[in-house]
Amino acid sequence: MAPQNPVPRPPAPRVEDRVAPAVPAAGAPVPQAGAPTAQTGVPQVQPAVEPAVPLSSAAPISPGTQVAPVVCAAPAVPDASAGETPLEGEKLHVHSSYIWLGGLKSIFAVLFALAVSMSGTLVGLLADGIDPGGGAAIALIIVGITAAGAALVAALAFLGTWWSWRHLYYQITPDEFALYSGIFNKKQVHVPYQRIQSVDQRATLLQRVLGVCTVQIETAGGSSNKAVVVPYVTRNRAEWLRRELFSRKQQLAAGQKAPSSERAAVAATEADGAGNVLDVGVELWDEVGSVFGGQVVETGRVSYEYGLTNKELVLTALSNNTAFVVVLVGLVTGAAQLVGEVLPMFFGSNDAALDFVIDQSLRLFGGNAAVAIAVALISFALVMWGLSVLSTCLTYGGFKARRRDSRIEVERGLLQHQFSGVDVDRVQSVVVRQSLIRRIMGYCELSLGKVDSVTGDGEKQANVSDKGLVIHPFVKMSRVPEILSGLVPEFADVPTAPIPVAAVALRRAILRRAVWLGGGFWCAVVGCVLAAFAPQIAWALADVPSDVDEVLFVLTIVTAGLIALGLVLFVLEVVSAVLWARESSFAVNRSFMQVTNGGLARESVTFPRKKIQFAFTKTNPFQRLARTATIVAVTAAGVGGTKVSLVDAGREEAALWLEWAMPGGQDCDLAGFGSVKVNKGSSQ
Repeated sequence: MAPQNPVPRPPAPRVEDRVAPAVPAAGAPVPQAGAPTAQTGVPQVQPAVEPAVPLSSAAPISPGTQVAPVVCAAPAVPDASAGETPLEGEKLHVHSSYIWLGGLKSIFAVLFALAVSMSGTLVGLLADGIDPGGGAAIALIIVGITAAGAALVAALAFLGTWWSWRHLYYQITPDEFALYSGIFNKKQVHVPYQRIQSVDQRATLLQRVLGVCTVQIETAGGSSNKAVVVPYVTRNRAEWLRRELFSRKQQLAAGQKAPSSERAAVAATEADGAGNVLDVGVELWDEVGSVFGGQVVETGRVSYEYGLTNKELVLTALSNNTAFVVVLVGLVTGAAQLVGEVLPMFFGSNDAALDFVIDQSLRLFGGNAAVAIAVALISFALVMWGLSVLSTCLTYGGFKARRRDSRIEVERGLLQHQFSGVDVDRVQSVVVRQSLIRRIMGYCELSLGKVDSVTGDGEKQANVSDKGLVIHPFVKMSRVPEILSGLVPEFADVPTAPIPVAAVALRRAILRRAVWLGGGFWCAVVGCVLAAFAPQIAWALADVPSDVDEVLFVLTIVTAGLIALGLVLFVLEVVSAVLWARESSFAVNRSFMQVTNGGLARESVTFPRKKIQFAFTKTNPFQRLARTATIVAVTAAGVGGTKVSLVDAGREEAALWLEWAMPGGQDCDLAGFGSVKVNKGSSQ
């Protein structure tokens, strides 16, 4: 193990060429350099002092005058915990935990299959009755063969993962990153530094304990873009790899030779944002992981950093439950199947178990079945909501966003850690989203659009959902300019003169959103149709004439519910259409474009003009009659690009915008849009 760095000692005072005399106040004690402090006993280190007055202009030094010493900053020393710096072209293997963790995964899969197959045989023997003479011996033989097979499988699994580890390595070359893998089918991946979009890392709970992670290198590859995955890399090696790749990319982009692998001195900065209670757990996991994976290596100067406060974390959890509901439905389905197999063992049949539950519920609520069902549904909904809140808190635990040199970095996750880092020139857009709850409270979700990728098995590398890189999940609207100026100051020159949609867009929005595409309108229509033909439907559904009244009563309740639900949805859709027409707009200047789509939920997308892949306008026959058009700008964000559109812009404004979006159209942007605004104002 490399020795720890000693505490730097100040050099001897150099009075003759550096510092003018410093005279202390009368009676004040003068600390001596190198004197131990009372609290720690460590020699006191004086900070570096720049000469405020040249020696030639200073007063003569009288005998006995105390002179402040000059302490030169100690040279940067490589972090001992990170190990030796890899050489260029050196074969770098992943961490050895790849061997036994990969082997354990294979063993668990095989053991599960063996347990399932063996359980069927043992259950059959138990059902038929075990003969004390021969049946027990057969069972022991089966267990012994299974154990021997499991041991053989374990040995083969560890041997296979060890052999795979021997052939899995990567290299840092002067022009590209290279990854080699495969035992029989060899695979080589070469990534030029100029094509690297971002370098992310993910870690499961077990990987966090071991101090390793999976590094994902995303490149620009369109809709078929696949991330280069390097598994089981130690934390310090992952940080070194990220810094090295971005450094070489910047050097090659500047026309210089890629630098050799050397550690650079890093200026530490304090975080600007407050944390939350879950940050303590994240720090604990990091301390545990540092035992195996080493301390984290600093990879650049942090100029801006913030986290989530307790209030922001709780509000994020209370308003974000979409992803977990899908997972929970799957878990509930699996649990229901398991319960269906277990209950007959205690009650004899599923019907008997169901009758027992119903009887107990009715007895608890005084025989009122409706109250029992309502309480059960509400309890189930509350449990799902509570689990969703817990899941979101764990997802955003330890959230940090920072600007490090030219990169934006976001990390989060208490149990499963995720780290995303993207160079600022690869940011495609800034997106401000407001759901209905966020709009009422004056908050928003802030994210960056970037080029996403897929892994080798086709899975998209999502951050939380398909929302780009979320840089703050729940932030006040008044704080958005501060965050953007600190994190992405390159997006400071945003347009400030929005151009609204055409006046006729309000009527078209109501028809489009509340009628033709509105769920409430058609729900009410279905209810009215059922009400009109309820007698005929009741006679068709009733088995005997005496049941017609009961069926008609049920149909009446259903139709009334559909009509009431349809009217409520229709009103909400009309309100959403009015808000959309009032708030939707687009704005441009010489460098940026901003598109805002309002409604009950609101979204504003700002992107540089140079990031537009292509732009176009389109119209349908109704739009041509109304003299409107849909403008569409396509950026490289996401997988395969992202379309940012605005429906029913004025036809003249759309034509001028298309001229602005064309190559070489910067001379007409401000004058053209300015004249349109003047004409609209004079006409009103």
